[in-house]
Amino acid sequence: MLCDALKNDFLALAPLAMVDTDYRAKGYHLDINLASSQVVQAATIMAGRGYTLEAVTGVDWLSSAAPKPAKKPAVAEGEEVPAEPPVAAVEEQMEVVYDYIHTGKELCRVVVRCRIPRANPELPTISEVFAGANWHERETHDFFGIRFLGHPDLSPLLLPEDADFHPLLKDFKV
Repeated sequence: MLCDALKNDFLALAPLAMVDTDYRAKGYHLDINLASSQVVQAATIMAGRGYTLEAVTGVDWLSSAAPKPAKKPAVAEGEEVPAEPPVAAVEEQMEVVYDYIHTGKELCRVVVRCRIPRANPELPTISEVFAGANWHERETHDFFGIRFLGHPDLSPLLLPEDADFHPLLKDFKV
C-alpha cells in the first residue's frame, strides 16, 4: 500500500523506468530510474512521504574487460581471412544510487538510480532536502569524482586534502 502510493507520486515525474521488485530477492521493493534533473524532486517526494535516506553511492560503468583475441580461423590458400568482429563500445556512464527506507507500520525500501555521462559526472545535490546526504555526497565525490552541483562543501571527506585521484574509478591505477 505504501509503495503503491509512492508509485503514483513518481508517475507524475515520468521516470525513465520504475520496476516492482521482490524484496526477498533484491532487498528493496521499488527500483526507479530518473534523469539527473529529477533527483531533487525525487528526494522531496521521499521526504514528504516520511522516508529516510540510507545511502548515496556511485557506480562506474566503464567496461573493465579487455577484449580477448579471437582464434584465427583456418582458411584455405588464396581465401581471404575474415575481418575481426568489432569490439563492443565501452559504456561511458556513471550512476548515482540513492537508497531510501520507510520503517513505519509498513516497510518499504526504494532505490532511485540516475545515469550520468562519465565525461561530465555531475548532478544536483539533495543535501538541502536530506541534510545527511551531505557526507554521502562528499564520500561519493571522493571515490568516484561525481560532482554534486550546489553542494555546500565537496572538500575531501576520507581522502587526503591534496588528492587528485578517485580510487573507485575502474581505470584508476595504483
